[in-house]
Amino acid sequence: MVKIHIKKGDKVRVIAGDDKGAEGEVIRVIRDKYRAVVKGVNMVKRHIKPSAQNPQGKIVEMEAPIHISNLMLIDPKTGQPTRIARKRDENGKPIRVSKKSNEII
Repeated sequence: MVKIHIKKGDKVRVIAGDDKGAEGEVIRVIRDKYRAVVKGVNMVKRHIKPSAQNPQGKIVEMEAPIHISNLMLIDPKTGQPTRIARKRDENGKPIRVSKKSNEII
């Protein structure tokens, strides 16, 4: 299995697709499908069936998952998209480091 470089709460930019250039925060990561849901990106409309709480039914706009390969992490220091490196801190715990600024993410 490929390691996923994006985690929940990260700020990312879309680098390919219809929403190219859009930025948002990762709401959740779907590891087995290699996808992430980003707030305000890849919006789709879903129909809700009528029910007791909602007798009319309605159309809801929500975020759809987007493939991880179309997302790039934003460097917290520079605000630009960056690749990441995986290193270990002094305790041996793995950490993510920005390739552009060498800052810990």
